Amino acid sequence: MTQYKQLASIFMLALIAGPLSAQSAPQTTPPAVFGYADFAAQAKVEATFLAVPDAGLAGQHLKTLTAEPHLAATPEDRKTAEYVARKFRAAGLDTEIVPYRVLLNQPTEVRVEARDAAGRLLMTGPTREHVPGDPYQDDPRVVMPFNGSSGSGDVTAEVVYANYCRIEDFDQLAALHISLHGKVVLCRYGGNFRGVKVYIAEQRGAAGVLIYSDPQDDGYFKGDAYPFGPWRPDTGVQRGSVQYLFKYSGDPETPGMASTLDLPDSARISPYSNQPRIISIPISYRDASPILQALKGPGVPQGWQGALPFRYHLGQTGAADGVTVHLVSKQDYQRRIIWDVIGKIPGTQYPDEWVVAGNHRDAWVYGAVDPSSGTAATLESVHGIGALLKQGWRPKRTIVLCSWDAEEEGLIGSTEWVEQHAQTLQRAVAYFNMDVAVAGPDFSASAVPSLKQFIRELTRSVPSPAGGTVYQQWNSSSDKHRASSLPPSGADGAQVGDLGSGSDFTPFLQHVGVPSTDIGSDGPYGVYHSVFDNFAWYTQNADPNFAYLQEMARVFGLEALRMADADVLPYDYVTYARGISTYIETVKRKALDAGLVTLDFAPAQAAASRLTAAAQKAHSLQMAPSGDMSKLNLALRQTETAFISAPGLPNRPWYRHTIYAPGEFTGYAAVVIPGVSEAIDARNSTLATQQLIVLAQALDRAAHTLDFLP
Repeated sequence: MTQYKQLASIFMLALIAGPLSAQSAPQTTPPAVFGYADFAAQAKVEATFLAVPDAGLAGQHLKTLTAEPHLAATPEDRKTAEYVARKFRAAGLDTEIVPYRVLLNQPTEVRVEARDAAGRLLMTGPTREHVPGDPYQDDPRVVMPFNGSSGSGDVTAEVVYANYCRIEDFDQLAALHISLHGKVVLCRYGGNFRGVKVYIAEQRGAAGVLIYSDPQDDGYFKGDAYPFGPWRPDTGVQRGSVQYLFKYSGDPETPGMASTLDLPDSARISPYSNQPRIISIPISYRDASPILQALKGPGVPQGWQGALPFRYHLGQTGAADGVTVHLVSKQDYQRRIIWDVIGKIPGTQYPDEWVVAGNHRDAWVYGAVDPSSGTAATLESVHGIGALLKQGWRPKRTIVLCSWDAEEEGLIGSTEWVEQHAQTLQRAVAYFNMDVAVAGPDFSASAVPSLKQFIRELTRSVPSPAGGTVYQQWNSSSDKHRASSLPPSGADGAQVGDLGSGSDFTPFLQHVGVPSTDIGSDGPYGVYHSVFDNFAWYTQNADPNFAYLQEMARVFGLEALRMADADVLPYDYVTYARGISTYIETVKRKALDAGLVTLDFAPAQAAASRLTAAAQKAHSLQMAPSGDMSKLNLALRQTETAFISAPGLPNRPWYRHTIYAPGEFTGYAAVVIPGVSEAIDARNSTLATQQLIVLAQALDRAAHTLDFLP
């Protein structure tokens, strides 16, 4: 070990011993850490690990990974899989590249042409993405703007502007007697998942959807646009999947089963249960602007105006002065091969208890932030763990490190792997996710409630490039967390969000019930899913010295190490149970507001109280672990699984978690106790009553699981 590494290890040990402050010197004895009878030995392991991840090496990984566009299932994507596998093997991980055969579309032709009522050409596109001086934009392998899971076709129709294409936006158009039947809906990104926009538009009879990025949301309205700043330039286009992710993730032909290479075609179903038939095309605000400016009819309602320099209108549908668009979308759908990379370190004491950590690798184009920052950070986490392996350390629990493919098309690589290993994952103690690892300096996290304090405590042990610890920087601003639609948790400390969907934790938590977290480092990021999310943008705007890649490598690796070696699993079910009680009260008020006054919430409330009592009892045992903790650990792990309902949610049985799911009409944001909540939204008292029974049964299962000792 070099002198620098020795000094770094001393500094890391000081951080683990206690956060640095101006008022007090670092402690010399590690404090008590939840889950450990004696943290001293683990503190030394963690100090050794934390000294290894290197900012410069992380930057080299990022440059290599972003050298070429690497859309899922392309030869360039395969090269990134081989690169990651080499690094895993070099660190000492038992590594394999796992292929799946899944349905994916790639575009052969995408065109948009708009004309006014007089037939005058307004625009043709999509316009090629370009700005002055970007070194990556002209690579011929850059895929044209398109949407994964889009329908194919040729449509000519009038345009209606629908704001964010939220359900309330469509309802407002209906209230104004504006029909969408046979029309092309123009809407802006934001407010919900793009697949939900297309889903509702299709339900309302639209023939196609154009989705653009308004400068109000991620362009010049926010600040300087790239190449002069971090925000979206006028030609920037947000590609993305419009798969109906809120129904199920993964290969649209194989819900609930792994799409392995030997799966017979007869086992597959029609993909249209999970993706649209209509065309959807993403465009830039340069291309959207002439369409919007030419629209006539009523002025837009309050809140619908964007930042383009003219008044927005809804469109004069059915009149002689409407705007007409001609959309062509030719999509090549094939069953293509994708490649997950899986590296394992067998556990010495509990080999069947897996700690799984993953990040996806595929990108719409270069993906410097999304997802290659996560892959670069993962590789430096593996570098640190490899250093421990070379010194003879082995984890108590098996650590599984994963590089997922085809996440962008619908969380496909992770979902297929979870479906293949569903039985084994019944014993997995955690899934740690990292997607957009670094877009800027602001750490954020989301998690199941049982792991929120775990993340807070863990980040007190990692130094921040801004000084002090990650936790101190994170806690210094109330804005440093992901948005959530949920009520405040009331917990002290840095805000940890709740898990909806949109990344690879979804199959782990919401399909098989593995306790999960998701971490990232946020900042001004206007080039999401565009050609400009490349190494040049990253080094100019996000993390010039790769210091935050190093930070995220340390946090991500430390999650796996601390969970793998814990004497007792560090789940906080007291906070979880109390949160569920709060959720029930919130949904009860929602039912009253909806006029559903006959719903009986008492059994669910009583079950939540029993769960709280059982959690408090288990927590007292967790606080002083001694002897054989295997029975307690098994009960703690099975408690999350108890929240899984085998029949799944109404109308979308792949989602089986009774406490959290992505909303049917949000797609990303979490909905709490979704079966009950969405039945109330639908004013369906019969379904709400049935789902209240399902909820009470799940809570009683969880309480019984925890309350296993006299």
